[in-house]
Amino acid sequence: MVASADGRATLRGRSVGLGNPADRALFRELRTGVDAMLVGTGTLRAERYATVLDEPQRARRAGAGLPPEPLICTVSRGLDVPVEIPLFAEHGTRIRIYTSSGGNLAGRGADVAVRRLPPGRVTLRAVLEDLQEREGVRAVLCEGGPTILRSLIDEGCVDDLILTLSPLFVAGDQRPVLTGRLLEPPVPLAVRDVHRSDHHLFVHYEVGG
Repeated sequence: MVASADGRATLRGRSVGLGNPADRALFRELRTGVDAMLVGTGTLRAERYATVLDEPQRARRAGAGLPPEPLICTVSRGLDVPVEIPLFAEHGTRIRIYTSSGGNLAGRGADVAVRRLPPGRVTLRAVLEDLQEREGVRAVLCEGGPTILRSLIDEGCVDDLILTLSPLFVAGDQRPVLTGRLLEPPVPLAVRDVHRSDHHLFVHYEVGG
């Protein structure tokens, strides 16, 4: 996740304005080592996802015995998924959509599969368990947004948080890095590492530490 100094997750509706080149490099490097990426439909739509890895990173994954790109997973109970974004037109991209809806979706070149869970059972823990059982997924990178992060934390599904702190005040009505009702009790974080690039800070927290 990336946040401004006052805790906002976006600038003018997108996260890209908060990062810097080091943040973007870290972002893609984290993708290189995971089995799957979990991304909310709102984030997919706002950021217009495409080309999640560069060719050298794909080659490194292949050398490690991994598929060229991680599986991409999203959740939408009503199947409101932005199939118009470039990601759904990319050949070789694998996308899994979890829903309780009876509808269907297809990619425009990507390998898209809709996975149905019973109504009331579309939890992120259930999604992660299904990914492990069907796809052998063990390491998952969540790229937000704030709503899906809140659900993951609430369900006890987050091990580590990599947070980029941007040297900006944003204010306004931009969304905070975490949304939803009050966490009771608050979830503690333990700092594992801190790095700096110019005036950006990169903090690695252990969740529940």
